[in-house]
Amino acid sequence: MASNPELIDHATLAHLVDAGAVRAANVVGQAGGWGIVVRYGPANTTRALGAKRGAVRIFRKFETLAGYLSGLGIVRYEVDASQYGPADLVSARRREDSADRLKHAHSAAAYDREFRAGVEASIADPRPSVSHDQVADRWATKRALLQAAVVNGADAA
Repeated sequence: MASNPELIDHATLAHLVDAGAVRAANVVGQAGGWGIVVRYGPANTTRALGAKRGAVRIFRKFETLAGYLSGLGIVRYEVDASQYGPADLVSARRREDSADRLKHAHSAAAYDREFRAGVEASIADPRPSVSHDQVADRWATKRALLQAAVVNGADAA
C-alpha cells in the first residue's frame, strides 16, 4: 500500500476489484487533472488512489483515467467536475526543460542509429581485415616522413 494511510496503491485496488470488494468509484476533478476515490469493504472504507511517490495520483486526461478504470474492471463511476479547470491543467504540468530534453533524446537516438549502421557496414565489408601491427607500422612510417619534412623545412628557413 502507499505510504500515506489515506491512499491506496494500484496493486491493492486491483486485488479489491478482483475480490469484488469495491462498492463505488468516484472521479474527482481538480487543478491539474482527475483523481479517483474508491469505497470498498464491509466498513465502506474510502481511499484515494495514490501515486508511487505517496501523493494522490492525478490523471491529466479523462480518457486515460477511463481506460485505467476499464482495465481494472471498473466501468461504472460517478464524476465530480466542480473543481476541475482546463486552464489549470495546462499551466500545472508545463515544463520548460521538456523541449531540450526531447531534442537531446532524439539526437542521442540518431547518433545510436548512425553508430550501429557504421558497425554493421564495417562487419559486412568484404575487404580483408588489417591487423593492429600493420596499422601501427603504417602510421610509424607516416609519422617519420612528417617529422623529416618538418626538420627539413625548418633547416630551409
